[in-house]
Formats: sequence, C-alpha cells, structure tokens
Amino acid sequence: MTSHFSQTVRSDARDNRARILDAARAVFGEEGLSAPMREVARQAGVGPATLYRHFPTKQALITETFAEQRRACHAAVRDALAAPDPWHGFRSLIERICELHAHSRGFADAFMTAFPEAMDFAADREQTLRAVGELARRAQKTGQLRPGFVVDDLVLMLMAHRGLQGTPGATRAAASRRFAAYVIEAFRATPETATPTPMPPALCLQLADSPGTP
Repeated sequence: MTSHFSQTVRSDARDNRARILDAARAVFGEEGLSAPMREVARQAGVGPATLYRHFPTKQALITETFAEQRRACHAAVRDALAAPDPWHGFRSLIERICELHAHSRGFADAFMTAFPEAMDFAADREQTLRAVGELARRAQKTGQLRPGFVVDDLVLMLMAHRGLQGTPGATRAAASRRFAAYVIEAFRATPETATPTPMPPALCLQLADSPGTP
C-alpha cells in the first residue's frame, strides 16, 4: 500500500511539473519574462505552493522552460562553425537565431537582456557572439561577407528583430524569415538577386486593425 501511494505521489508530481513547464512555455513565450508566476500557475491548473515546490524561483523556472531552446542554440552554433562554407555557416546561424527568437518572446528576452541571475543565458549569448565573430572572419577572407561587418551589427539586428514580438505568432514567424533574408543580403559583400525572398506577412492589415490607427 505504501509503495503504491508513493508511486501515485511521484506520478502526480511529474504531471504537475510537466503542466507547469507547458504553461510557462505558453505564458513566457507570448508575454515575455515580465509575466507573473501566478499566471503560469493559473494556466497550469496548480496552486502557487505547488509551483514554488517545483521551482523555488522564477529564474529556476525560466532556465528549465527554455532548456530546449538553449540546446537548439548550441546546436546552431556547432553546425555553423562546422560548415565547410563559412558564408553558409554565417547565414544559417543568423536564420536559426531569428527563428528561435521569433518562436518565443521569453527566450528572446532571456537571450538579449540582463535578466537577474541569468548567467546561463548570458553564457549562451557570449558563445553565440564569439561564433559569429569567428564565422565573420572566415567569410570575410573568402570575400563573401562585407569587410566592414562587426559583431555589434548582429546585436543591432537582433535588437531590431525584437520589434516583431508584438505581432501574432504566425505573422511573427513569417516576418522574421523575411527580416532575416533582407539582413543577410545587407551583410553579403555582393548582392545575390537570384536568391528568393520569403513571402511577406500581411502586416499592413494588422496596422489597419490596430486601435488608434486612422
């Protein structure tokens, strides 16, 4: 009887933890890191005590919530550095970073800002910027990347990319792909007019529907 009871408790705890993480991905993904913990608990269908029992701090919850995105970011860096063509590696890293940031507002916030005690995300950011610097040097040697490119240009690009976070998810993904394509072409030493540009999202219609738009 005791063994069965213990297994039931452990199973309930696993279910609660999974629901909390699913809710956190949804809440932080759409609202960003400023979303309150109580909203995560509400969407998970658990009480605050249960939430804090699994994740004593908001930082602990954020770190676990975006573990998959962090692994994807590490893989993007590894793949880019291993690419035989440095320009292809450089381009693919920008595309994958934009995709990760477009997918989740919370991950973009954690990656780009000095969130309290977010040392793991700061380390990810530094690793990514070092990889971009290395890829840039390689691509510049081949003549494919503009000679004036510096890593701060990528930071500027990501800051501008965060402006897409206010758009709905499906539109944001399409806008992100088109944004990345234009930025990559701006970084290219010689424009490639044959490269197809992703289809544009219907942003004008959204502006027309926004409150206060004349």
